Amino acid sequence: MIFTWRFHPDSVTHVLVWIGVGIFLSVGYARSEACTLSPHHAGLTFPVERVDPVWTCKLHAIVRSYTTVSTVGPIRTALSESMYRHLLDQPPFTADVIRRLQLGLYRSEARGPGRFWGDDGEGTKGIIELVYEDPAFRIYFLEGTHESRLLPHVAGKAVVFLRIDVLRDTNAHEATDSTLVAYTKLDNRFLSGLVSLLHPLISRVVASRLQKGVETIDRLGAVMRQDPQRVMAVLENPPALPEHHVTFLKQALSDRQSTDKGRSDGRSIP
Repeated sequence: MIFTWRFHPDSVTHVLVWIGVGIFLSVGYARSEACTLSPHHAGLTFPVERVDPVWTCKLHAIVRSYTTVSTVGPIRTALSESMYRHLLDQPPFTADVIRRLQLGLYRSEARGPGRFWGDDGEGTKGIIELVYEDPAFRIYFLEGTHESRLLPHVAGKAVVFLRIDVLRDTNAHEATDSTLVAYTKLDNRFLSGLVSLLHPLISRVVASRLQKGVETIDRLGAVMRQDPQRVMAVLENPPALPEHHVTFLKQALSDRQSTDKGRSDGRSIP
């Protein structure tokens, strides 16, 4: 018996489709293999191997071809570990308290699990997403804009690595040291091409925003320590804040006051 194979245009199409699929898969595999994050940033080591693979390529694209990189810290914050983490992980609540105490113009809204919109009130706004967290580290992805008299409308993305060190003195009082490393990549190709000219300005803006955020939290801690009654009164002002956050903060302030009564130097930390 003799078999014959008849040439048909559809056969070519099918072959090309499968070849294309094979190339796509092989390129995709190679690309995923290439999307790796270095654990070392500014002399610190971060657990990047624990980052969800879904995020790896997105972060890699920014870190690999960043416009600027900035390191801030360590900045010491006079807050207990539990209070610091609560404020850090609840941006909308923290922004409300800061604004009510007239410590800043921050605004924030939740946009999904671990995803928040933020506005610092000074020209910088955007979306912040928590990529990874554990007791000592946070990794964030940011996408936003900045406008000022010195810079035109600037849009970009950033990866922020945060390390948190908890310190305890001989009396077991806690404070936190925060070190941040931020890789920023501008979306505007023209501005990115002027990086040699804009680098000092952009780096200064990024560093100042990071530092101001941490220092504002420190100022909030100082107010809690020095004038807890004022903080409690502000929490009662309308509109009402989420009850579970208010309860947590009131308990922390109450614990601080109880500790102060048992001490003569008043150095306890919220």
